[in-house]
Amino acid sequence: MSQENSTSKKHEELLDKKALSLKGGGDKRVEAQHKRGKLTARERISLLLDDGSFEELDPLVLHRSTNFGL
Repeated sequence: MSQENSTSKKHEELLDKKALSLKGGGDKRVEAQHKRGKLTARERISLLLDDGSFEELDPLVLHRSTNFGL
């Protein structure tokens, strides 16, 4: 496998992971929020801020805290 193919594959995998991350837990979790009459965090942020003014940092970072029942 050439380096270009390997890099392209890794880039595609990264884009897939980022797209999954932006779904906020998946369609079922978003739907559950909406059924409770709530918006997702990203939906609330988009209502508060001007379009294009928010840049999310580290969307692929996992929360690992076990304090406070998290």
